[in-house]
Amino acid sequence: MEAKAELVTHAGGCHCKRVRWKVRAPAKVVCWDCNCSICLMRQNLHFIVPSSQFELGEDSELWLTLYTFETHQAKHLFCKVCGICSFYTPRSNPDGRAVTVRCVDPGTIGIQEIKTFDGQNWEQSYAETNIAAITK
Repeated sequence: MEAKAELVTHAGGCHCKRVRWKVRAPAKVVCWDCNCSICLMRQNLHFIVPSSQFELGEDSELWLTLYTFETHQAKHLFCKVCGICSFYTPRSNPDGRAVTVRCVDPGTIGIQEIKTFDGQNWEQSYAETNIAAITK
């Protein structure tokens, strides 16, 4: 059985730095490259953690605005000032946070692997990838 990677604290946030957060995750993360309509347009490469490993910075919530579409299960949170979506609650893992890897401050994070999620065929990809198990 493979040992779990030790977690480290990564800091990050949006471009204007009004939205800040900390996330506990391995130093090298498994990222997801999704081709759903929103991830494709913003070239979102993200990793997923349980909500308990994500901490939003003080006053950051004041600067967030919510966007949902279609099933309204994914909760995309954008900075009201700079427009960056540095994290969101994914439809696949409503008990987790998807963190945009490029929004992590440099120096603590690397990419171990990039997996593909076929968001254009969401239900099939959800079943095939077992992505929901990430936050269990």
